[in-house]
Amino acid sequence: LESWRNEMKGEINRINQVLPTSTGGKTAVIQQWMNSVIRRLNHCKAEHKALLKEATTLLELALWKAKIGEKEEILGEVKAKRVKMDIQSERNERRVTSGANIVIKNVLPFLELK
Repeated sequence: LESWRNEMKGEINRINQVLPTSTGGKTAVIQQWMNSVIRRLNHCKAEHKALLKEATTLLELALWKAKIGEKEEILGEVKAKRVKMDIQSERNERRVTSGANIVIKNVLPFLELK
C-alpha cells in the first residue's frame, strides 16, 4: 500500500513539473494529467480489491481450519473409532459452522476503501 501511495503522490506532483514547462494548451496538459491520475487510482483500487478478496479467502480458510482442529481436539479417541464416518460431510459441516460468514462480515468494513 505504501508503494501505491508513493506512486499516487508522484503522479499528483507530476503536474507541478509538467505544467510550468508546457507551451500553449495548458488545458490539454491538465486534462491528460487528470486522466492519468484517474487511471492510476482505478488501477490501485482494482489491486486493493484483489488483495481484499485473497485476504477474505485466507481468513475463511483459517477459521475453517481452526474449527476442524477444535472438533478434533474434542473428539480425540472417539474420532479414531468413527473412521468410517464420511470425512467430507464432517468438513462441510465445520465449514458451515465455522462462523466465517459472521467474522468476515464484521472485518470487511475495516479493510474496504471508502
